[in-house]
Amino acid sequence: MPSKLVLLVSLLILCQGIDAQVEALFGDSILHMTITGDVSSLLDDRGEEPQYHSVTLSYQDAEGIEQVFPITSRARGNFRRKRENCNYPPLWLKFKQKHLGENNIFLGQKKLKLVTPCVQDRYVLQEYMAYKLYESLTPASFRTQLVKLTFSDTVKGKSTDPMWAFILEDEDQLAQRNDAEIMKVNRVRPKALAQREFLTMAVFEYLIGNTDWSIQYRHNIKLLKKIGSPLPIPVPYDFDHAGIVAAPYAKPAPELQLGSVRERRYRGYCYPDLKKFEQILSNFRQHQPKFIAQYENNPYLDARYLKQTLRYLQQFFQVLEKPQLVKREFQYPCLGTGTEKIIIRGLNK
Repeated sequence: MPSKLVLLVSLLILCQGIDAQVEALFGDSILHMTITGDVSSLLDDRGEEPQYHSVTLSYQDAEGIEQVFPITSRARGNFRRKRENCNYPPLWLKFKQKHLGENNIFLGQKKLKLVTPCVQDRYVLQEYMAYKLYESLTPASFRTQLVKLTFSDTVKGKSTDPMWAFILEDEDQLAQRNDAEIMKVNRVRPKALAQREFLTMAVFEYLIGNTDWSIQYRHNIKLLKKIGSPLPIPVPYDFDHAGIVAAPYAKPAPELQLGSVRERRYRGYCYPDLKKFEQILSNFRQHQPKFIAQYENNPYLDARYLKQTLRYLQQFFQVLEKPQLVKREFQYPCLGTGTEKIIIRGLNK
């Protein structure tokens, strides 16, 4: 019996340690990280079925000790994986727990997404900021860790300059954090989702100028099924085609008849009764100072980008202050003409 108790206590301590490391991974400080090995083979493997490549990951922990350990990595994604679109493909980072020490921030992680620069790395930082906006709105959002990433190619004997990248939270940990599970079903109708959470998500996508998502095709959307709740919750991701990011390669789907991704279009479904929006829009108004502060307090943003983004955010909040504009923008799906009923499978198809 005592041995069972010791085992139970040991397991609890281990789980607490893993939970602490998971929390430590997604902090506000910048993680300086290096991927070392045959980097060219990893980054050049961008076909339909890219393979995992053995590399080494290193970073400096909070005590200033360099953590170095083997991982495997491969290219992922659709649009951003293609060489004609992006300089670097986004990556999967795959970990084995036996290679991680007890103080390693990747303890408890199996596989994580790493977002790398498609073109200039400042657009990675700008996309990261969009994730932080949504994270401040709801816990049903992906957490992110900002990274200064270096690739060190041992075959070619070359290293890149440090570049902006970020790590995206594992979807199962997102679900666990929200007492939920990830739904795998396709073709879920938007009206079958939890109303408040759907409206929060859809208004947020309008705020950042993103039309590159679809509930029906689960394009850039994960669905959470909370324990004890019959209605799924949408969690958006991949914001690089959003107007607020302003990536040079981002273009709206032609079917939407928009001039650019900076032009906002509400892509939710029709709610004839605008009262359903009142609580949602009130919550966005309350977050206005926080949204502004998130941008103003980031010293790494380009000054010109900061100025244009603050103006872009202000335009959104100006809409919320005028009932006629709220009606025009958020009842667009009720018109029955134009592009309001078009379902976009995604720009990556």
